[in-house]
Amino acid sequence: MKSIILASVLALTAGSAFAADAVVYNDPAPAVVDTFSWTGGYIGVNAGYAGGKFKTDFNELLGDVSLRGNASGFIGGVQAGYNWQFDQAVVGIETDIQGSGVKSDFDVSVPGGTLVNLGTKVSWFGTTRVRLGYTPVDRFLVYATGGVAYGKVKTYANNYLDGSSQSDTKVGYTVGAGAEYAITNNVTLKTEYLYTDLGKLKLDYVDLDRSWRIGEAKSQFHTVRVGLNYKF
Repeated sequence: MKSIILASVLALTAGSAFAADAVVYNDPAPAVVDTFSWTGGYIGVNAGYAGGKFKTDFNELLGDVSLRGNASGFIGGVQAGYNWQFDQAVVGIETDIQGSGVKSDFDVSVPGGTLVNLGTKVSWFGTTRVRLGYTPVDRFLVYATGGVAYGKVKTYANNYLDGSSQSDTKVGYTVGAGAEYAITNNVTLKTEYLYTDLGKLKLDYVDLDRSWRIGEAKSQFHTVRVGLNYKF
């Protein structure tokens, strides 16, 4: 009887040891971390709306007056740039070129009672800017931006007898801010605000072989736009 009990105990012990040996432990697979870097070059397209008040100052020849006209219009173009990311800081440079419908046009009565149609328009403009940004999360970037602006400005004045116009490519400055989100590792969506000042366009009046400086036109405007970039 004792032999039977001892044999049973040995059998149970061996079975338990075999079952323990049969348990296999596998380490869990490492978690995949979704990381995104803003470092790299990109190209893209944008569209938006611009507006402001274009100011025309006339000297004493025309009565020493200053006229302001509401300016507005749609803009659209392309951009390209490069970013460098350092931890959560991003430094970049971007350049863009825009077709512009921004225009100021109004009628004014000058000394003598003549009604004159006066206007200033920006045919195109571009900017080259530095971008300084911060990424609170991997795929979201907020930034400030500023740099040089340039564009074609034209001013015209017409009455019922004749008319004149002057145009020139002007250089000024631009500042603003924006936000950008990486939809995928290669496609980003941005929205941006810029204030642009293209400086002064000198206005001259020519009569036969003589000319007079009669004033200057100033083009300053605000732009709000959205853009889509492809990151390399």
